[in-house]
Amino acid sequence: MKLTRRFLLRGTAATVAAPALGALGTLGTLPLAGPAAAQTNTLQTKTWKHGLSLFGDLKYPQGFKNFDYVNPAAPQGGMVREIAIGTFDNFNTVVAGVKGTAADGTELFIENLTTSAYDEVSAEYGLLAEQVSFPEDFSSVTYRVRAEARWHDGKPVTPEDVIFSLETFKSHSPFYGAYYRHVTKVEKTGERDITFTFDAPANRELPQIVGQLPILAKHWWEGTDKNGNKRDVTATTLEPPLGSGPYRVKEFAPGRTIVYEKVADYWGKNLNVRVGTHNFQQIRYEYFRDSTVALEAFKGDQVDWRSENSAKDWATAYDFPALRDKKVVREEFPVRNLGIMQSFAFNIRRDKFKDPRVRRAFNFAFDFDEVNKQLFFGQYKRIDSYFYGTELASSGLPSGTELEILNTVKGEVPAEVFTTAYTNPKGGDQQALRDNLRAALKLFSEAGYEIKNTKLVNSKTNEQLSVEFLLGQPTFERVVLFMKPTLDRLGIAMTVRTVDTSQYVNRLRQWDYDIIVASWGQSLSPGNEQRGFWGSQAADQPGSRNLVGIKNPAIDRLIDRVIYATTREDLVAATRALDRVLLWNHFVVPQWSYPFARTARWDRFGHPENMPKYGAAAFPTIWWFDADKAAKAPQRS
Repeated sequence: MKLTRRFLLRGTAATVAAPALGALGTLGTLPLAGPAAAQTNTLQTKTWKHGLSLFGDLKYPQGFKNFDYVNPAAPQGGMVREIAIGTFDNFNTVVAGVKGTAADGTELFIENLTTSAYDEVSAEYGLLAEQVSFPEDFSSVTYRVRAEARWHDGKPVTPEDVIFSLETFKSHSPFYGAYYRHVTKVEKTGERDITFTFDAPANRELPQIVGQLPILAKHWWEGTDKNGNKRDVTATTLEPPLGSGPYRVKEFAPGRTIVYEKVADYWGKNLNVRVGTHNFQQIRYEYFRDSTVALEAFKGDQVDWRSENSAKDWATAYDFPALRDKKVVREEFPVRNLGIMQSFAFNIRRDKFKDPRVRRAFNFAFDFDEVNKQLFFGQYKRIDSYFYGTELASSGLPSGTELEILNTVKGEVPAEVFTTAYTNPKGGDQQALRDNLRAALKLFSEAGYEIKNTKLVNSKTNEQLSVEFLLGQPTFERVVLFMKPTLDRLGIAMTVRTVDTSQYVNRLRQWDYDIIVASWGQSLSPGNEQRGFWGSQAADQPGSRNLVGIKNPAIDRLIDRVIYATTREDLVAATRALDRVLLWNHFVVPQWSYPFARTARWDRFGHPENMPKYGAAAFPTIWWFDADKAAKAPQRS
């Protein structure tokens, strides 16, 4: 799976997945070079490939000129101003999610070995690496760094940088430590070659996961700053690190603004995977404490682009003069590249949430249909899968290969997995609400609770069941508070606590919460990242995405079935089996989803006529500043 770096750096509860990775296209054979040749038979050759595709062929052949969805003649220049929510105090991506609050946009100057194609389900092509090779059993992978790849100080990107990056991320980042735990050895095996050896064969996704590794400049991190102090890769820093990407940090005000400027002599500007992309001269992030203030800033032309996540605001907040005068454009882009589970997530490390009947009871207390009607203008559909919106979502009863997989864990998973299709409770009227409350009370009673003096108490301890909803933004307060009257009727003491970004991130790192709003974005080719989401090992790793705290051997084995799938059909079946078991454990109360990316922009930009199938808006990567439109728009403040 391709992981979105913005989530990894900011450490918030939500994330969106970019197009997925995969295993490999075709290319000719080249002799093994350098020290590696001495380690093999002199007649042996390696098959080197220019791209990665998990189960299928690559769309783009060796030597392609550019991706089909870009405008190779896109105008260059201009500025775009984007919204960032919260604050930042760190440019160090290694400790992001562990220390400090990471800055937005670091992906603009930190590059990976490979980069995604937005018009293929599971495709990656060489960026810092020009070629890749691996054996048939997927027990290792070798990447060859481009000879022309350069850091912004002019020095070449080397195998030593790649080795340093892997070792550093594994040692100091809990997330990457888990993500790359199957890499047991990394070594230089040629003048520009690096070989990664895995702990076991047959994990088809590992070669491509290695390609996602962000590459750090070893000589910079091991050097000293302008004051002569030795840099510390384990500490937060507001000194922008040396990068190799199309942009560098021009200026910033901590916690308020970051301005990235295009690197004039960027080494990769004519590379086929870069042609038609990164067309703006400057990209500016303006930070706002919450989304409401950011919306007002957008209306006042303080920022250029807004991704709208609020159905209420989309329906009611865009009736302002600039939109009526067509100076602002609203546009929806279909989201085809990911599935989503957005939810109220329980922290089952806490005793009160260990019983799945308690967690299921909260689902009966959540009247989505009424919330959708009163707060969301009927725009949303209820989520009923951890892979909602994709072919990977389970439905009905299991059969075929999916049933065969589930039979391997029968007796270790809820019986309903085999007998009952998962559904969420239906609401929307008073009779449905009464029925749901009765169902909730029955589940609470089975779990050892009873009503005493209008309070729902533990039958053994007489302690009232109390829950705190921890929020990182006030925009969700109205949704959570909508549940309060229902929980009051059930005798549950409910509180809502909204904290700033730093507090929120720190409390998540320490597993200090009852219930949070969390979402997991899923690519169309799930794999090793599932261990970080639901795997037992990740449950106790601060900064991991196992926010629920799941430790379940059956789920661990189902994750392995997903990871070691050898065909697309097996991958789909294994993922549906995993989905079904996650659902019937009631780890979350599913929320809602919308199949389009809602966007609004001041009309001073252009985009390709044929937008990529799996890139949604792909803003600002493949867009450009349109001087003719800008001339007709009001002057920026």
